[in-house]
Amino acid sequence: MYRVLFPVGGDSEHVLAAADAVASLPNAAAEVEAVILNVYEGFEVSGEGGRVDSEDVWNEENYPDSVDAVEERLAEAGVETSRRREHGDPAETIVEVAAELDIDGITMSGRRRSPTGKMLFGSTTQSVLLAADRPVTVILEE
Repeated sequence: MYRVLFPVGGDSEHVLAAADAVASLPNAAAEVEAVILNVYEGFEVSGEGGRVDSEDVWNEENYPDSVDAVEERLAEAGVETSRRREHGDPAETIVEVAAELDIDGITMSGRRRSPTGKMLFGSTTQSVLLAADRPVTVILEE
């Protein structure tokens, strides 16, 4: 069985092309298992009203609609799926979960960004590409 980690954020628009890529792997219905991972990014906000931490609002079972969309698309293709939700830095968590589960490959969706955009806002995809110790496939939506 070929195990794929499929990180999914909150945006359904970009992930379905990557789901189609996983579904099109050779003999995917019989030989591929996709672990759909959603990472709730940590944050902390302080103000006059007090402090709010991401731990205060995080719910392990509250998956975004994008996870449902990917799971449905893969199920239509007969791909076995499971889901997992974590809290923390997205890139670090993706790499850690891939190692913990001994995943064969990571498949991510991505979007084209300017070098300035990457510098100002960072890129989870770029960070995973640089840190992962296993193959990473990035599907860019046109």
